[in-house]
Amino acid sequence: MTSQPVLTEGTLRRTFEMRFTSTPRGARLARRLAAHRLDAWGIPYGTRPHEEVVLVLGELTANAVRHGHVPGRDFHLLLYVLALRATVRIEVTDSRGERTPPDPEELRAPGDEDTSGRGLLLVAGLAERWGWHPRPGGPGKTVWAECGVPGNPAAPVAVMPRRDPDTEASA
Repeated sequence: MTSQPVLTEGTLRRTFEMRFTSTPRGARLARRLAAHRLDAWGIPYGTRPHEEVVLVLGELTANAVRHGHVPGRDFHLLLYVLALRATVRIEVTDSRGERTPPDPEELRAPGDEDTSGRGLLLVAGLAERWGWHPRPGGPGKTVWAECGVPGNPAAPVAVMPRRDPDTEASA
């Protein structure tokens, strides 16, 4: 188990937060909405940082559905940019506290015949850091990961004027 980072004022710039049904459909929706939000924050679709964050987020939300599901309870996604470190932090909270992931230093590769157990290995390989902690204020846990993004994702997003193909063709 690892502790939560301490956020100082001015480090938090962009956030996305939502609850989703603890189903494969909920995990898929979380991944799609987060991918759109990353693009809006200046981490564009098709770039390596975007794809890595979305893959890590997808693994964490899938694990919340598969290993953290409690009937009638949702999972919670919090996605934000730590501007000073140019890092995207993903936090997925579920309501099931008795099934916890191994600590990062205890993570082991599954056997050749195993059909699951590789998700956290992907997270460990793509994220700069990851871990988990008990859910504050209730049963369950939060699994988190931090992925570095080059550039300045906290900078204001420039809105480009929409191009009119009819006007450009006649010019």
